Amino acid sequence: MMRILIVEDEPGIANFLKQGLEEELYTVDVAEEGDTGLELALTGEYDLLLLDWMLPGMSGIEICRRFRKKSKDTPIIFLTAKDTVSETVFGLQAGANDYIKKPFHFEELLERVKVQLRNSVGENSIYEIGPITLNKDTHRVFREDQEIILTQKEFALLAYLLRNKGKVCTRTKIIENVWDIHFQYNTGVIDVYINALRKKLNLTDKENYIQTVRGVGYIALEK
Repeated sequence: MMRILIVEDEPGIANFLKQGLEEELYTVDVAEEGDTGLELALTGEYDLLLLDWMLPGMSGIEICRRFRKKSKDTPIIFLTAKDTVSETVFGLQAGANDYIKKPFHFEELLERVKVQLRNSVGENSIYEIGPITLNKDTHRVFREDQEIILTQKEFALLAYLLRNKGKVCTRTKIIENVWDIHFQYNTGVIDVYINALRKKLNLTDKENYIQTVRGVGYIALEK
């Protein structure tokens, strides 16, 4: 799934954003101060950064500048209480793609996030394979005209496989992107969810759209 880094020193705001974005099936990491935020931004593989303007240690502006010097084109959205035109322009000139003023409604932030992700990586809302259709915006899955009810984790796993259709998804990448686990972990849980998906999607032997790559992981493959 899409990975987002939040650099925000107010725990209430950070936790609120993390919970909301994870409910939208994004993978989210949080840093509470500037230096850690920059380190994560430079070493992690994030699809978008949410940066508070004022942070302990290093400011969001400085993170943005240093990040851009590394030729990073990952979209950046500033979270800021500053509201003058000159300050807004200053933030955009530092390399930000967008900004949102505090306080804000989560729905507005979510739409801004979706716009930036679509612009940067061409993120789709609808994925299809065979008779299966998945809509990320509505969190619904259909087999032709019949809706398939999935758990949140089953939906996230299927979305990850379909987003990477035609590519082998290793167990490590699946556990990191779907379960947000970044340490040694028994990946046998993936097999359980794959089997559940195959049953719920009513995939026959001739409709082997989710194939096992032995010793590696899984691949969503169109017949």
